[in-house]
Amino acid sequence: MKGHRRALSALGIIVFLFSGSAVAGAVDNLRQFIASTKGAEGEFRQTVIGRPGQPAQQASGKFSFSRPGKFRWEYDLPYPQLLVADGKQLWSWDRDLRQVMVRPLGDALGATPAGILFGQSDLERDFVLNEETGNDEKLAWVEARPRQGNDEAASNGFQLFRFGFNGKRLQRLTLLDNFGQTTVIEFSNLRVNPSFAPNHFHFEPPAGVDILGDPSPP
Repeated sequence: MKGHRRALSALGIIVFLFSGSAVAGAVDNLRQFIASTKGAEGEFRQTVIGRPGQPAQQASGKFSFSRPGKFRWEYDLPYPQLLVADGKQLWSWDRDLRQVMVRPLGDALGATPAGILFGQSDLERDFVLNEETGNDEKLAWVEARPRQGNDEAASNGFQLFRFGFNGKRLQRLTLLDNFGQTTVIEFSNLRVNPSFAPNHFHFEPPAGVDILGDPSPP
């Protein structure tokens, strides 16, 4: 159960990543990023800020994605963990526990930041977009709130997402969940539309590990 909870926690964070004032173009930047970026790879640094008095949790690693529905999200610190989506299923591999969890990709992404950036979530249908006034640390921000009646977003436990752009490059993603936690993901060394090996988004469970879920594709 410990590995199951850890995998769900990692997925929730995922489940990737980048006015006429400068601010007035932030929503257009998000739309253009989604429309023109078919794939990307880079590194990330993640900070989870809990309620007052709780220490922040730090993590870092690398990621890659190919839209729609394929991505790798690999934690190097504080412990190794790998999430791989192959277009049909999402695999979560915890090396320490030697445990793999697999679930249908549609159920995993839903109306989440991963669904927006890596999947086929309909930005205009599922979310209300607002351009924030003023710049925060020289970034132009877009706030995305699930539309009323968006049960997918509610079931994934998120209240809002914030996308921070440096020019047209997505640099930061902030998530506020229903438990009062804020997750900040900072992207770096981002390469847009690279070439990937044919098996880059394929995951083969190591021999002898515990598998939770059904590994047969739907």
